[in-house]
Amino acid sequence: MVYTVQNKIIREYDGEKMQIEAFGKNSLRVRITRLCSFPDEDWALLPQEEQPVQIEIIENKANEEKQKVNSEEQIIGDGAVMINGKIKVIVNKAGKLIFKNKKGNIFLRELESGRHTSLGIRTRELKNQFGGNFKASMKFESDPEEKLFGMGQYQTGIFNLKGSFLELAQRNSQSSVPFVYSNLGYGFFWNNPAVGRASFGKNITEWEAESTKVIDFWITTGDAPAEILSRYMEVTGKPPMMPEYGLGFWQCKLRYQTQEELLSVAREYYRRGVPLDMIIADFFHWTLEGTWAFDPEYWPDPLAMVRELDKMGTKLMVSVWPTVSIYAPDYEKMKENGYLVHAESGVKINMLMIDPTSFVDMTNPEARKFVWNKIKKNYFDYGIKNFWLDVAEPEYSSYDFENYRYYKGSVLEVGNQYPVWYTKMIYDGLTQLGEKDIVSLVRCAWAGSQRYGALVWSGDIPSTFASLRTQIICGLQMAVSGIPWWTTDIGGFHDGDVRDPEFQELLIRWFQYGTFCPVMRLHGNRNPQKTPLSKVGGGRCASGADNEIWSFGEDNYRIMKHYIELREKMRPYIRQLMREASEKGCPVIRPLFYHFPSDPEVWDIDDAFLFGDQILVAPITEYQQRKRDVYLPAGASWTEYTSGKVYQGGQTICVDAPLEVIPIFLRDKSHILDIG
Repeated sequence: MVYTVQNKIIREYDGEKMQIEAFGKNSLRVRITRLCSFPDEDWALLPQEEQPVQIEIIENKANEEKQKVNSEEQIIGDGAVMINGKIKVIVNKAGKLIFKNKKGNIFLRELESGRHTSLGIRTRELKNQFGGNFKASMKFESDPEEKLFGMGQYQTGIFNLKGSFLELAQRNSQSSVPFVYSNLGYGFFWNNPAVGRASFGKNITEWEAESTKVIDFWITTGDAPAEILSRYMEVTGKPPMMPEYGLGFWQCKLRYQTQEELLSVAREYYRRGVPLDMIIADFFHWTLEGTWAFDPEYWPDPLAMVRELDKMGTKLMVSVWPTVSIYAPDYEKMKENGYLVHAESGVKINMLMIDPTSFVDMTNPEARKFVWNKIKKNYFDYGIKNFWLDVAEPEYSSYDFENYRYYKGSVLEVGNQYPVWYTKMIYDGLTQLGEKDIVSLVRCAWAGSQRYGALVWSGDIPSTFASLRTQIICGLQMAVSGIPWWTTDIGGFHDGDVRDPEFQELLIRWFQYGTFCPVMRLHGNRNPQKTPLSKVGGGRCASGADNEIWSFGEDNYRIMKHYIELREKMRPYIRQLMREASEKGCPVIRPLFYHFPSDPEVWDIDDAFLFGDQILVAPITEYQQRKRDVYLPAGASWTEYTSGKVYQGGQTICVDAPLEVIPIFLRDKSHILDIG
């Protein structure tokens, strides 16, 4: 039977309960369970004001009278229709869901098992598991010509996700954010942090969760990509305002081994007159993982370091890991109090770095409070307010998700939300101390991470031109997934040799691309490696070669300095973009279809993008490439930055790209870069 309760549609049949409610403008939330009631979990979704909706019950002719259900007067029927603004859902007599837009066109419908009677396919399932949870799946009919984007960050190099199979799980360089945008005019969010899968086949779209209590999804429709993404940001949250020091250039390497080494780099930038907004002290500035404090042998006076950096106009960020060495002073205490991730079987070791370690259970509020108090005492009290949350997936040495359990449930059930809680720890700690405009560099994200100031970077990626090409797509997919703050290791992380001419060219091309990322940050583990300083404390960890802009020869230095200066020229524009992200939820980098959805050519372009709404960026992604074709979207004129030539949109042009040039175009004679 189908009935209504407080502007919600409820359907109960054969032990299954479905609830549909308006959730945000032009949007609906659907939940399905076989439990007696729905779990009290909203996961990524924020509370919403009740929306005025239209509900029509498809009456059961055998029962036309009003009945009492849950002490409220309801109409009982076989099906129902709900309209919330531009979205309409029909629950037919078989209990299947059909979604329509304001024009009455179906844009998504649940798979009709009746069309496959002989196969016996179940379109939604909640299969019992030991412990009371279900293995869940939901199938929808698929338009073979549909184009799909978003879903977070996968190192596949695929832009249109149609035909893709994606693991819903967090790994180093993989961030699963299960929101997908369709060119059919809808957005779909799988509101479930369980490990699972998403399959976007030509015949069927299927969502799966390995262990859960409920199928839970949110869906919206609208007239343009920007409108649909805006609806999603309204229900999952917008980022705070990016601090001023997030607009310029950030310097990092693996790793500054001492306080003096880090300060000498900052002093050299200052001496050369090159603006440096942020410098980062990477991992193992501590004595042991799980101490969250500077090793006094190599970092003797953090307060003096912070004060000197401030005088040069540079902020300090420090690396924080969620790992605790078995030799750390608080290891046994944290284990006793249940602050560490539990292994269902085998030894309680989650990751092997320098020492055997366990992860902090960031889903446990007491564990977060314990770690934050350490961070406050050992960093914040020295004036350090910016934290690099590394290993945020977390990075299990063996990704055996079924073998780990958190305070909030098994990793199979809740694991994808770990980076949200990790980032929230810093956000809550800083806001309680009166801080605003908070940003944390973090290696992974899930839906809602953005509202806690998550600046996500794309993880430990290879230093290759192919990897650079992939990161362009990763950044755009994250933007569509509601993560406006995103960046990469400029130059890649693994295996870049500072003596190699091909790597030096890669670095220049990546540096140019990084100029037009939300945050511009140079990082990487460069070869040749430096030896460890000692066999104790932070001295045990080796480091990569020098990675400053003057480390690669004078010609390359000149080019990189030019792009830092270009970034500075764009600072007012970037500030405006960050304000739009904070107030409206707009992405900073945008696929071409975001502003030009009526141009059919742009939907397949994955090697160029918009930086805000005024600048089109066309990176160079091949070794010794000195020209490239660029498609200019129809509906605007485009001014080439280097030549000043004006082109009408709707055409592909071939442009020169000598090593010092990344092709960029200004929309409609914009004066942002003094062109016109």
